[in-house]
Amino acid sequence: MSLKSLILAAGLGFAALPAVAMDTSIMVMDPYARAASPVAKSGAAFMEIMNHGAEDDRLVSASSPTSARVELHTHIDDGNGVMLMREVEDGFTIPAGETYMLKRGGDHVMFMGLKESWSQGDMVPVTLVFEKAGELTLEIPVDLERAAEHGGHDHQHGHGDHSGHKH
Repeated sequence: MSLKSLILAAGLGFAALPAVAMDTSIMVMDPYARAASPVAKSGAAFMEIMNHGAEDDRLVSASSPTSARVELHTHIDDGNGVMLMREVEDGFTIPAGETYMLKRGGDHVMFMGLKESWSQGDMVPVTLVFEKAGELTLEIPVDLERAAEHGGHDHQHGHGDHSGHKH
């Protein structure tokens, strides 16, 4: 194997590693982001968050230079069968020893007031802030082609433009 091949293989291996928070108890796997359309003013990110620690942790906030505002959101049923998105101001508890899913139609990171449109393959810089593990900065790939998770419903079309959204 040539030195160039070895360096390339090492680089590809590193790129496949999960993102890990400073205290290493929190790992993020399979993150991806998407927007409803090329002209959308909002987007969302989804991922698996693994807590390998002995204590529960909490994702308390997120930020990104790609949008005016970033919030932690969930979908709730209004009682009439209509799913509404709401900010989760207390964040998401990540139980010790478990994996917490941020997924389409459920809990997610919401980007409002996108400064530029997202295209397939773009990378979105995001900083996740955990109560105990601290900050975790990662680059999330934009995947506009990924199908909704099995058994889930893609509510992305209902996001619209949240740049003026009030809670």
